Amino acid sequence: MDKKLLEILVCPVTKGPLHYDKENQELISISARLAYPIRDDIPVMLEDEARAITEEEAEKLK
Repeated sequence: MDKKLLEILVCPVTKGPLHYDKENQELISISARLAYPIRDDIPVMLEDEARAITEEEAEKLK
């Protein structure tokens, strides 16, 4: 994932920061409790495509 791209991308729901999860190939918004998938090196920034994350997952990223 390109670091410059990560610096400008924000959560489409909250407009807050995203955390890159390299292992799962996701961009995670802690405030929205959503994980956006990265497919073929392209972030899919659609709320309908995101999965809800658990409180436990969110706490690990804080």
